[in-house]
Amino acid sequence: MFKIQRLDFLISIYIFCLCAAELMGSKLFPITTIGTFPLRASVAIFLIPVLFSINDIITEVHGKERARSVIRSGIFIIFLLFLTTTFFTWLEPATIFQKKEAAYDLIFGMSARFAAASLIAFAISDFLDVYIFAAIRKSLGAKALWLRNNASNIIAQFVDTTLFVTLAFYVTDRSVSQNFPFLLGIILPYWLLKCFMSVIETPFVYLGVAWLKGEKTK
Repeated sequence: MFKIQRLDFLISIYIFCLCAAELMGSKLFPITTIGTFPLRASVAIFLIPVLFSINDIITEVHGKERARSVIRSGIFIIFLLFLTTTFFTWLEPATIFQKKEAAYDLIFGMSARFAAASLIAFAISDFLDVYIFAAIRKSLGAKALWLRNNASNIIAQFVDTTLFVTLAFYVTDRSVSQNFPFLLGIILPYWLLKCFMSVIETPFVYLGVAWLKGEKTK
């Protein structure tokens, strides 16, 4: 009979979100314009909050060391993506593919830069998320899951957003003063949207915790 352990299924969703964010997150979409200040966000906004929520669910049910193990696996996946995209774009194309090579290298070359930026931002922010979540739980006990979920996510996602956007979108041939408004126009709405989605996902964290605990009691 087709059966998947609940923790394995949750980790597979985690890896899917991670890979999709890495490979497709280079696309920015407009949110709004305040005066002449355009606000944009990466399409990865729909995936990153899910990663942090899964971190919290696993930490709550299986403890911080289990969550850290999942994060280490995620870091390894990002590293493999970086190596793979770098190697594949470096290879000489076959004659039949030469017309498509420029587009291929452009898209997946950006993915390589995104993977490198994510490797740093993800490693720091996800471990920070688990640390803050576990510290609040140790202080308050099992109550107020909503508090530790949102507090850890909001702080860790600010670190993640700032590091990732700076490393992924900083234009090297422009000055800091030229880059600042552009980067801020991505960081601020991107982080606020993550915070908003973290709040929206709070009921799903409760459901996820109950769902995962249900397997442990069987």
